[in-house]
Formats: sequence, structure tokens, C-alpha cells
Amino acid sequence: MAQTLAEKIIAKAAGVGSVKPGEIVTCKVDLAMMHDSAGPRMAGRKLDELGVPIWDLDKLVVITDHYINDDNPEHQGVQKHAHEWIKSHGIKHFINEQGICHIVLPEGGHVKPGMFIVGGDSHSVTGGAFGTFMVGIGATEMTGVLATGEIWVRVPETVKIDVTGTLKPGVAAKDVILKLCGDHGIMGFNYQALEYAGTAVSAMSVEERMTLANMAAELGAKAGYCVPDEKTDAILTKWGATDVDIATWQSDEDANFVKTVTIDGDALVPQVAAPSSPENAAPIDAHAGTKLDQAYLGACTGAKLDDLRMAAKVLKGRKIQSGFKFMISPSSLSMQEEARADGTLQIIEDAGGVILPMGCSGCIGIGPSRLEENAVGISSTNRNFVGRAGPKSSKLFLASPYTVAASAIKGAIADPREFL
Repeated sequence: MAQTLAEKIIAKAAGVGSVKPGEIVTCKVDLAMMHDSAGPRMAGRKLDELGVPIWDLDKLVVITDHYINDDNPEHQGVQKHAHEWIKSHGIKHFINEQGICHIVLPEGGHVKPGMFIVGGDSHSVTGGAFGTFMVGIGATEMTGVLATGEIWVRVPETVKIDVTGTLKPGVAAKDVILKLCGDHGIMGFNYQALEYAGTAVSAMSVEERMTLANMAAELGAKAGYCVPDEKTDAILTKWGATDVDIATWQSDEDANFVKTVTIDGDALVPQVAAPSSPENAAPIDAHAGTKLDQAYLGACTGAKLDDLRMAAKVLKGRKIQSGFKFMISPSSLSMQEEARADGTLQIIEDAGGVILPMGCSGCIGIGPSRLEENAVGISSTNRNFVGRAGPKSSKLFLASPYTVAASAIKGAIADPREFL
């Protein structure tokens, strides 16, 4: 029976030869990831109330990234509890304040094609960029996984997202995903798996594919993924993964996709999502010139090494608008160090950008990048819901790193193609 990659991974995890959409199966989890926000203080406490041990310490990774680099006493209490829980339970794989969980998990060599992975965060779907089936689950579901190593799944239909042609300079994966959000809405692919494909996706770096997979969550999808290729093998090997198998984990040529959605990469222009939803996306001309108070490069979606380099291409030799706030929080410590070594961060700082510590910070309205009352900002993050990045009176636009950097130069929403 021909299968999509998502169906193959689910079938393997369920111990059966094949599955079809709509079936409910029980799957063995290859890896579980928790972070400080919903991990030890929520799922961990529920597990302790049950009085049962963690099913397999080799298959659990705990990461601190949400409530870090912050002097808020409540947030410091979250960190204290997390560290105590990790120590008392003998957690083997603890990544402490090295960056955002969806980035440092694969960076730590924990992710490989064909794995069935769960994460305690909606953007855990980022792992699909590496040819996995990775889904976000809540604290109650995570408690069940911690206790049993299993979880039930209703097999999703798979939609192929075919991005044709070649993306033009100044257009990035973020523009592809915002175009999808604008065309289909934030529940446009409810409980479906999205397979990103096409010449434009093949040409993307794996970091760019991570942006596509990450924001499958904004489309209501169960998972978003790219079939693995030589680029996948290369980056995972660089990050320490062993026995990476890209040949096995491919969709069959005659696999059944419920539908195909095509995006013309040749014609795609920079996109901007207006407050207060990613589905308010439109071509940049709809918002060009809108005055801003600050710009932010950050989060799992918008401050990876490739993202920082995009911004640097726009900013090189230029200065941001006088008095304008432009803050950057790299996605991981290792990416920050690489961007420092190759001169990327120097270009951003010379332009007037301020480098902040890693962490979720501005994406979730924590720290100096939090929007102020009535402020208007633009960000490379994945969500701009009311009250997420600042008080309810604030407003946030979403865009690619190219567009965020161009907007910092003008102090207003600007087309990055003008600077490239």
C-alpha cells in the first residue's frame, strides 16, 4: 500500500505494516521533549502525583528556554522548580539555557528522519523539517507519554504544499507560510499533515524548512514536514546525529495526498501579517509605510543563523531609523556564536541593532523586547495574537527577517527588495 512519509512513520510507531487516514492507532514514542513552561511544573507534577517513574530516561529531553534571562520572581521560581525536578528525576538529557527548544533539540543530535516525536509545545512541529513526524501535545497527554511511552493518534490526511519555481531575492520561507496563512486561514488545514515540496523547497536550506514546519501550527495542521535529502543528512551530521537514514523515509511516488496546494514561488512577493492574526497576511504593498515603534528578530521562527544573515544582507552599510528600537534575540547560543564569528552580528550592531540573550522572550512578551502600551511593532516571530507580545493595546505585524530589517531602517514597514 503506497504511503506518505507521515503515514510510514505512524505505521512504524504503531507496529503495523500500513495505516490510512482516519484510523486510530497507539504509537510508541521515539522521543519526548519538554520545556520549562509546561514541563516539570505541569506534566512533571502530574506524573509525580501518579507515583510512577519516567518510562525511558534515554528518550526524554528537557530544555529551559521560556522563562530564562528574566528577573521576574515568578519566572525565577519556574526555573528553580525545573532544576530541582530534573535533578531529582535523574534526567539524562537536559539542555539548560542554550536557546529555544525547537532549535536546540535537533542541534543536540536528538532528531533523525523517521522518528515519531512529541513535544510539549504547539511549535514542536518544527521537527518535521528533518523528515520526522513531530507533534505538539498538552501537559496531560505528556504525562501519559512520560508514564507509558505511548500515545494514541488519529492518522491525518496528508496535503502536499507544492512551492514551484524560485523565490526571488528578499523573499523567504516566512513569506511562503504567511501566504498560506492568508489564503487558507489559521485553521485551513485542521488536523492534516502538510508535506512541503517543490523546487523552491528543495532549494531552501534546512533552517528555512524549519520555518515552514514550525508554522504548520498556525494553519491548524497536525504536523508539517519536508522529506529528508542530502541537506538534511549534512546538517544533522554536523549537529552530531548518527545513522541518519534519508533513503527509507520518503513518500511513495503514488502516495495518496488528499489534495495539492500550489504556490508560485516565482511570483511570490514579501508578505506582512497585520494584527492580530497570521491569517491577516497580504502582499507588503498593503502595509508599506505603516509607522512602527520597534522591530524584533527572534523566536524559533525568525532568529536562526539564516534569519540573522538575511537581516544582515539588508542592513550592511546602513543605519536603522534614529531613535528606533531594533532588538535581536538569536535562536540558540551556537547560532549566535557562529553569527558573531562570521561578522553577521557585527553588521547588525553597526546598523544600530541590540543583541539580547537567547530565549523565547519577545515572542511571549517577556523582557526588554516586550511591546509597550499602544506600541506598534514588527517581528519575525510566528504569532501576533492580542496580548501575546505585549499589552492588549499594542499591535504587532509579522514578516520575514528581510522585511523586519528593512522596516527598522525606515521606522516603518518597508519592502526589503529596495535594499537588495
